[in-house]
Amino acid sequence: MDGTALPATGQAQALHGASVVLSGIEKRFDNVGAVRGISLDILSGEFITLLGPSGSGKTTTLMMIAGFETPDAGDITIDRRSVVALPPYRRNIGMVFQNYALFPHLTVADNIGFPLKQRGVDRATRARLVAESLDLVRLPGYQARYPRQLSGGQQQRVALARSIVFHPRLLLMDEPLGALDKQLRESLQLEMRRLHADLGITFVYVTHDQEEALTMSDRVAVMNEGLIAQVGTPEDLYDRPCDRFVASFIGESNFLPGVVRGNEDGMVVADCGGATLRAVARIRHAPGEAVTLAARPERVHFAGVQDDRIRRNRMAATIAEIVFAGERRRYLCQCEGGVSIVLKEASSAEIRPRVVGERVELAWSAADTVIV
Repeated sequence: MDGTALPATGQAQALHGASVVLSGIEKRFDNVGAVRGISLDILSGEFITLLGPSGSGKTTTLMMIAGFETPDAGDITIDRRSVVALPPYRRNIGMVFQNYALFPHLTVADNIGFPLKQRGVDRATRARLVAESLDLVRLPGYQARYPRQLSGGQQQRVALARSIVFHPRLLLMDEPLGALDKQLRESLQLEMRRLHADLGITFVYVTHDQEEALTMSDRVAVMNEGLIAQVGTPEDLYDRPCDRFVASFIGESNFLPGVVRGNEDGMVVADCGGATLRAVARIRHAPGEAVTLAARPERVHFAGVQDDRIRRNRMAATIAEIVFAGERRRYLCQCEGGVSIVLKEASSAEIRPRVVGERVELAWSAADTVIV
């Protein structure tokens, strides 16, 4: 944890990531709870993302790990050592910001080498480590350029190189791709995953972009109003959201109001919009209880013969609206009782487009339906 520590060798050495434990941390600003007592175990070497809307507390949490904010309560440990009383420069943590924070009057080499110079590393070693870092971010030979001579994506790579040049075991990133266009952002998401695999260190990433979080992360912690709503793998969060907030914030969901009839084969059976539907539930629900069922639009399809051989939820509906979105058509379907269901279907010359006003039957797997 000494801020001056460096491994003996360069990029050939795979580092072990630091473990981080947040224990009931709180932070208030003007008596408003920005972070309201969250606990989270971050495993050594994992890529974890703090995901949430603006004001959810994700950046404040990251700043407390970095040492730029001090918790009002709770503890933060890195490799089982409390760091709450340590200043940022003693935590040996790499940090990447959205605005890059490069020095415009310094060359790429001097920008990247700045943390090494602060640690008293000699000139020859600095040059070697800078070159290795540029190789890792795929900008070899860029040492003599200035930030103004780089594109936005190249500047972000330089910022990344600067954050890893001193070989930290923990890298924190606060929406580092937010200022880039969509195509470049998607390309750098894959580069981040590769870099994480190459380095073997712990990444803690902050974003409000759901797709970004699902694409890059080993685990995602979804935050809302200063609390962690759910932690899990991208697949867990998408397929088994714990509540309506998570189901709506990650991807798109249909929410169907229902009344429980009973429990059957480990599933809840509910009446909804004139149909009997089945859903996966985390807890047992009593008959007569009002519940909300959720199903992803891409899991819903127009019923066919094969649906008679598989347990499906089915509902009769009328197509109210159609939106063509390139690779998909988005159908808004109206069911009985004012229930609306969105269906997303691949657009293909082999698939007959439906028309507004057409009567259809919708079908989807009971296993793809959850109580939220």
